[in-house]
Amino acid sequence: MTRQEFDTLNTLAALALDLKRASLGIHRGSIQMARQFEKQAMNRKNEINQNYLKTYLQRTLKKTEESLHCSDEKKKAEDLLTYSVIFQNYAQKALAVEIK
Repeated sequence: MTRQEFDTLNTLAALALDLKRASLGIHRGSIQMARQFEKQAMNRKNEINQNYLKTYLQRTLKKTEESLHCSDEKKKAEDLLTYSVIFQNYAQKALAVEIK
């Protein structure tokens, strides 16, 4: 695994955490906190080098950005949580395979 691939996986894992925090903030009614993590998630998304990602993850990143702009807060929270699990699982599995 190259340094760029490793950095991409780490950034993807950080994005997953930001999305999860944004989702939890929306569910708890902490809209200001949720907005802060949404902003961080957008920054992290832009840091990711998509050349190192599989096609389905590239599409999921695009859907993530669309969800961040959704006006239905409940749907947004559910979508962000779903995407966070997808990104987290991928990053963990890819890093675990590399460690073996």
